Amino acid sequence: MTSPAAPTGPRLTQPLRDLAAWTMHFRAAEIPVLAQTAESLEALRLNEDQVDANSIGEMISGDPLMTLKVMAHVAAHRSSRVVTDTETVTAALVLMGISPFFNAFGPQPTVEERLADVPEALAGLTDTMRRAHRGANFALGFAVHRMDHDAAVIHAAALLHDFAELLLWCHAPALALRIRDAQRADSTLRSSVAQLAVLNVELPDLQQSLMKAWRLPELLIRISDERHADDASVRTVMLALRLARHTAQDWNNAAIPDDVSDIATLLNLSTDATLQLVRGI
Repeated sequence: MTSPAAPTGPRLTQPLRDLAAWTMHFRAAEIPVLAQTAESLEALRLNEDQVDANSIGEMISGDPLMTLKVMAHVAAHRSSRVVTDTETVTAALVLMGISPFFNAFGPQPTVEERLADVPEALAGLTDTMRRAHRGANFALGFAVHRMDHDAAVIHAAALLHDFAELLLWCHAPALALRIRDAQRADSTLRSSVAQLAVLNVELPDLQQSLMKAWRLPELLIRISDERHADDASVRTVMLALRLARHTAQDWNNAAIPDDVSDIATLLNLSTDATLQLVRGI
């Protein structure tokens, strides 16, 4: 996972044949990060002796792609003597150590560089990133209210929930734009149908495949899997992301009352109290 100074690798303009091919491609692909993350990393590198895992972790947790990069690196290099998963970035940094972290992660390629000539794709990635942050904030708020011991992992699961879409914007912007344009042309077109038609794969399936291939923490993989919707932690993430999507523009979306009702059930609150809570978050 060590990175060159500039983004590398050709862009995909045609879909790969199946889930295995997509998984293999993204496992080998460089993961660019936000320019702000790359700049902050270099600033921290200059003061390596003064920084700790918490300060680096706080910086990284603002960037889903850098979060993914660190988690995948630590999982790949985990000693067989370590029997427990590192389920958060900060825990991963504590396990690695500060100097080994900076040695492993040199100057980072950025999404802004990679997509400089495709401003529409950069805007699409930025929208996805903004939704991830909003969803992660909601998820953390719900988890704290529920006094869930896995609140930090729930936050990470929500932040990483759409990382396959972020990778698609980075490495196959033309395909990502085709999906977006198809859904804009037909508001009833489900994401899964559009993805399958354009990519030969659905992004949630690709995401689960990549998480397992990178050996990410089992708890993180489970919480990210919507097929386990009966699990309270999974529902926390699902409802948080749903609300983030529906409130992306404003609070006038017709689906919001249903979101609030479902969140109220999850949190064992009245709908009025729930609406007050989510607006506060």
